[in-house]
Amino acid sequence: QLQLVESGGGLVQAGGSLRLSCAASGSIRSIYAIRWFRQAPGKQRGLVATITSGGTTVYASSVKGRFTISRDNAVNTVYLQMNSLQPEDTAVYYCNAQVSGPDYWGQGTQVTVSS
Repeated sequence: QLQLVESGGGLVQAGGSLRLSCAASGSIRSIYAIRWFRQAPGKQRGLVATITSGGTTVYASSVKGRFTISRDNAVNTVYLQMNSLQPEDTAVYYCNAQVSGPDYWGQGTQVTVSS
């Protein structure tokens, strides 16, 4: 079993920054990769960023150069640093863990960017 808890969302003005956290507990060693997804109202959930167990990072083109995914293995936490936020970044952000079975998901954290 694996548990994921996101935090760090909130309201920010355009151009501002937020840092999201995804704290993992349970079967940590089963994780292949941690991914951040986001879902805006009326839209499908989309992949934002990935960090693999080997440390490889991948970003969606829409956030490349503005968002940074990182991890702190000492506290089993993955971060998503979001800079230069724009209103189109407004969404619920979800943490996802890829394992050998069905993925695990966090509960989501709301990010709202005002213009």
